[in-house]
Formats: sequence, structure tokens, C-alpha cells
Amino acid sequence: MPPALKALIHRCLENWPLVAALSSALMLAIAHAFETFGGLAPCTLCLKAREVYWVALTVGAVGVAGQMLLKDDRIRRLASLLLAAVFLVGIGVAVYHAGAEWKFWPGPKTCASGAIQPLTSLDAVLKGGSIKAPACDTAAWVFLGLSMAGWNALISLKLLVYSVLAVRLRRV
Repeated sequence: MPPALKALIHRCLENWPLVAALSSALMLAIAHAFETFGGLAPCTLCLKAREVYWVALTVGAVGVAGQMLLKDDRIRRLASLLLAAVFLVGIGVAVYHAGAEWKFWPGPKTCASGAIQPLTSLDAVLKGGSIKAPACDTAAWVFLGLSMAGWNALISLKLLVYSVLAVRLRRV
């Protein structure tokens, strides 16, 4: 591994709560962009995946504040451990979602492709219709053979690995 890359990785691990918080904020921004500009409404499992990133953002921000205030490396390590747990949950949500898309197992009944969302918009009510809920078991977007849920699983795995490496990192 080139020394410059090794130094960059080490620097990221030393500041892992900040890097994890920024990574989580980026993932939330990307999800929001797909929703706003791409017109892809999130399903129930998409929203659960976002909750994971909101928790990671919060844990990372608290970890950064703790590091700055207490100047203790144990804070970074504790925050990194908590982040590892959060990203492990994220992997679970993403794998469950991707598995439902691939029909390996059923998704939640509240967002199957045949389900009708019980809530309707005012416009739909006035027209006498209802709105079909975004389906958790149908991939809305696929890139290189992976849906957003599949990419989310890989990204969460990467963030988990770096969180574990950050826990193991000793200050020198």
C-alpha cells in the first residue's frame, strides 16, 4: 500500500466519529436527492435505513464533541464501537430490504407491491382514489446489478469495517 494512502486511512481512523458522521450525512443527502430530483419515493424499509444513518450521524457528532471537550482517545474508541453497532444494524436492514427485492423472503406486509397505502392524499380523496405505497419488494433503481438497498448493504459493511478498525487503533 502506498505510504500516502496508508497515512490517509490512519488519519481517517483517528478522526473516525467525524468521518462517520460526514459519511452518514452524505448518505442522507444522496437519499434525499433521489427522492427530490429523481422522484423515487422511499418505502418503509428505505425510511428505516435512513433512521440508521440519522443515529450514526448523532453518535458521530456526540463522539466528535466528546473528543474535543475531553481530549481522551477512549471517547473516539467508544464512539467507534457504538458506530460499529449502528452500522451492523444498517447492514441487517439493507440485507433484509435487498432480500425482499430479490424475493428471497417476504418484505413487510405494509409495503409489498400489492399493498395499498391506507393514507391517501387530499387530491386522491377528492377524486375517490387512493395512493399505492412504494413497494419494498421491487427495486426502484439498479446500478451495476445492485439496487439501492444492495449498495446500502455494501456501504454499511465498509463503514462497519472502518468503525472496527477505529476501535482497534491506538494513538501513537
